Amino acid sequence: MTELLRATYRRLKSIPLFVFGTITHVSTSKPAVALTFDDGPDPVFTPRLLDILQQHHAKATFFMVGQAAERHPDLVKKAAAAGHAIGNHSWDHPSFPLLTGHERRAQIRACAKAIAPYAQQIFRPPYADQNLLSRLDALWLGYQVITYNATAMDWLDHDADWIKGRIMSRMQNGSIILFHDSLFRHGEDRYVDREPMLKAVDMLLNELSGRLSFMTVPELLRQGRPQRQYWHKQTDIDVLNGLKGQYGEVRRYSKVG
Repeated sequence: MTELLRATYRRLKSIPLFVFGTITHVSTSKPAVALTFDDGPDPVFTPRLLDILQQHHAKATFFMVGQAAERHPDLVKKAAAAGHAIGNHSWDHPSFPLLTGHERRAQIRACAKAIAPYAQQIFRPPYADQNLLSRLDALWLGYQVITYNATAMDWLDHDADWIKGRIMSRMQNGSIILFHDSLFRHGEDRYVDREPMLKAVDMLLNELSGRLSFMTVPELLRQGRPQRQYWHKQTDIDVLNGLKGQYGEVRRYSKVG
């Protein structure tokens, strides 16, 4: 972070959170949580996930990558028709702090076009990477930025029991939970397998359906008071450089338009 950004961040801290804060969860006494799934849609795993959610009468939120959505518009439509919320997760999953403002806005707009007319005005930055300027770009385009307060760590090769146990130990009323129905960028091919995630979600819903309501992020936001955080994060550049992409080589940043 540059000295200018540090100084701006210090000034930002004096501004109410409801202006610049990123939503991480909801403060509520109601037994309700939001399952969210990033990086799809995937032609193999997303349909199976939709079947699992339907079996348990659970709703979820899919933060979709525009490039994948453009290739699989039927899955975007199917998820929306089943009552799930569709959110924006950029066009091709770059780290937003590494982009110019023009490139960030182009990424969001390109994804919005790919997931129209089903998307809601919610955005999750790739890798959850965000700085002040990228946060302002999303705000300028009219998006609520949604991250999470519980993550399944399902982009690694943990088994279903481990994933389920991790979520069970971190979940509380109002949690926003991060899963992946695809991995748009990944380090090793073995991580692409979503079988452990699917099994963990099925196990979780099997155990908790009837005790917890599983709803979309927009629905959860209406159940209580959204909790916000000054969220600034940057994935290590060496990690980013080691990733492979679904539809082509990963560059330091991507250009759209």
